[in-house]
Order: sequence, then C-alpha cells, then structure tokens
Amino acid sequence: MTGASGKVRVLIVDDSAVVRNIFSRELGKDPGIEVVGTASNPYIARNKIVQLKPDVLTLDVEMPRMDGITFLRKLMHYNPIPTVVVSSLTEANSPLALEAIQLGAVEVLCKPGSAYTVGDMRTELVDKVKAAAMVRLDRLKSQGPLPPAAPTSAMTRTTNQIIAIGTSTGGTEALRRILPAFPRSSPGILVVQHMPEHFTRSFANSLNRGSDLDVHEAEDGESVVPGKVLIAPGSSHLLLRRSGANYLARVKDGPLVSRHRPSVDVLFKSVAGVAGANAIGVIMTGMGSEGAAGLKEMRDAGAATISQDEATCVVYGMPKRAVEEGGVQETVPLDEIPAAVLRRLADCKAAG
Repeated sequence: MTGASGKVRVLIVDDSAVVRNIFSRELGKDPGIEVVGTASNPYIARNKIVQLKPDVLTLDVEMPRMDGITFLRKLMHYNPIPTVVVSSLTEANSPLALEAIQLGAVEVLCKPGSAYTVGDMRTELVDKVKAAAMVRLDRLKSQGPLPPAAPTSAMTRTTNQIIAIGTSTGGTEALRRILPAFPRSSPGILVVQHMPEHFTRSFANSLNRGSDLDVHEAEDGESVVPGKVLIAPGSSHLLLRRSGANYLARVKDGPLVSRHRPSVDVLFKSVAGVAGANAIGVIMTGMGSEGAAGLKEMRDAGAATISQDEATCVVYGMPKRAVEEGGVQETVPLDEIPAAVLRRLADCKAAG
C-alpha cells in the first residue's frame, strides 16, 4: 500500500527529538519513501494518523503518557496500520518486543547504538518500512487455533537428516504455528528468522513453551539432533557443519549477506554443502529475494525443498523469488508445511 505518489508514506512516533530527526533524514534519503510527519507520543500520533493517513508507522516502546505497546494494542483494534517497532531492546525488555509482534507489529528493530551501526540501521529500517507497506494485516493475526501438537516419541542421539527453515516478515507467527506440529522424533531443525540481537533468545523461549520440541537460541558447536530446534542469534550467521557422523551448529560473525545477518542464504548454502540430499529446505513469508539462491543450491544438491504459498504469506516475496529461480519442489499452505516436510523425510528414508 502506497500513497498517490507511489511512495510509502511514513509517520515516525518516538519521544526522542534526536531519533525523530535521524529517522526522518535516513528514511527520506530513499526515493521510495516519504516521511509525512513525526509524533513525540501516542496522543499526538493518534491525531496525525487521522490527518495524514500514513501507510506505515515506526513506533518506539518506551514513551511518556502512553507506552508503545498499549498504543499498538489500541491501534490494531481500532485502526490497523502496518507498524515497525523500533526500540532500544535489551535482554531485560525484549519480551515487550515479542508482545508487540504478537499484537500485530510487522517487525522489530534495534535503535542505533545497540546491535547495529548507523549504516546498517538505515538499510534495515528502509527495508522493514518497505516490507511493512506490502503486508496484508489479516495475515499478521492468528489464523485460528494452533494445530495440535504432534505425538511425542523418544529422542535419539544422532541424526542423518536436517530441516532448514528461512523466513522474515510474518515469520514469527508462521513459526509459532508450524513447530508444534513436528514430532519429538523429527530431525534437527535450523531456523533463520530475521530479527534483532537479544530478541531471538526471548523469541526462542516463547516457541519452546508452545512446543514439545527443544527450541532455543543456537550456540556455536552444539549438536544438531532430533527434537531440537536452533534459532539463529539475531546478530550472527547460523551454518551447519559436520564432525564425523554428527551434525553441529556453527554460529559466526561476518558481513551482512543480502543485507541480513543472520542470512537465510548462508544457512541454506551451508546445509546444501554439508547435508546434501539428506536435508529438507523450507522458505516462508518474507520480503525480497533472501534465501532463493541458497534454496536452489539445496535443491541442486538433492535436497527436498518446500515453500509457503502466496495465500497464507504475510509478504509473498522470498517464496515467490525462490519459485521463480527454480529452487522449490512443492508449494503448500502454512499449516500444511509440517506434513509436507514429514512426507518428504519419509520418502528420503525409503529411497535410502
């Protein structure tokens, strides 16, 4: 959704005048974005929303008179607008950011001076604002009751299969829906979800509470075994490596890849090289082309590959590009992804 000019019209809501000025300047540099106004608190923002009708909001969490979470809850109830929460996230307050996502925020981003340099921050902020403008708000909300959890079975000590999942905008809800449907005996699962540093640990913990799987933030060198889901830390790349018959996670620093760290492409390409045909690649909702090249490498290496369909994506960008580049074998609705993965795993075992 964009204004008559074709640009994404943005309202910046933050109590800091410095932040408002920086965001206005940096967003305004992009020819596809127009900053239509700023607001120092939610009450001013409410009036400007009515007056200016922005396409996207950037919203701070900690503000006077009304906090950003309360405002977001009211906004999504009475006048839903795609919202990017931009906050100084720390380990102590990152659950607030998770709550923002659950209330309907499109993305969460750290302010400069935390996990990002100013240069990285501008790139991330522009990308997330543009992604927000493409979002279908109905897909950000829960799509009915969660599917029932898969039957629990004993965890084995090693595995020769791997599931790799890549997602971005809308992926937090998508992962919340599909992971409980995987049985405890499922192969180890590696996940890249684009999100800031410190937020990933809280997000992983929330997923763990809703699943029989062991879901946690990945640590360098830990084993990738059945029943375990490793979430890439928000400021590091996640790769797969092998030591003898065992798969291990590698968590490393490095440059942004496709404007992201962690990068879906980095994960998928490592899985293609290490696991080959013993892997399943899944690409889900998100903006841009991230993951398409890596998924194609996985398919070329013999892995089964699955994408989320357009109808259930919040943003049909990453899956669309993966399909266009020939990296996808099967496209299914979100809630059918676990069954499709388990079916492909069974076919792989039968073939072996």
